Amino acid sequence: MIGKLKGRVDSLDEDGLIVDVGGVGYLVSASARTLRALPGIGEAVALLIETQVREDSIRLFGFLTPGERDWFRLLQSVQGVGAKVALGILGALPGEALSTAIARGDKAMMARAPGVGPKLAARLVLELKDKAPGGVDFGGAEAPVAGLPKAAEDAVLALTGLGYARPQALAAVAKAHHALGAEAATSALIRAGLKELAQ
Repeated sequence: MIGKLKGRVDSLDEDGLIVDVGGVGYLVSASARTLRALPGIGEAVALLIETQVREDSIRLFGFLTPGERDWFRLLQSVQGVGAKVALGILGALPGEALSTAIARGDKAMMARAPGVGPKLAARLVLELKDKAPGGVDFGGAEAPVAGLPKAAEDAVLALTGLGYARPQALAAVAKAHHALGAEAATSALIRAGLKELAQ
């Protein structure tokens, strides 16, 4: 199985790209968000890869962060979500927005993604409620829980201590952190997180 590709961007289209690795071109599908973030043609690129083997094909899916790859895997655990729909969701909603939508039960936000109707949006919110990946978007990059800013991690621990589920606490603190900035104190993040959770 291929887990990572490091090479140069050979070509790009709306569904994916070809990565040239030592003269061999690998066709990699990716979300619209990932494709927008890629370097230009001929430039170096490194992608985390999810390999899917079917009876009649082998497909590669590329991601810039472990968090996006985790969401891709998790989304497909929901009935009715295949690779195409999962990429559509990831293209429409970053990890932070996904966590927030699931934590709030926001079916309308989930339904913004292409290929997601009201029924599937409801199923996604229901089935993923306690399964959100540990990575939440703090300032752009998907950060593993261990890598959260200290004040944010302390705020999440405080909220979980008050009885909130970790995915909801993470989503609320991520939103508060984004609004208040990187230097926000734990107490301010807790207050803003509680306000967010009360909505």
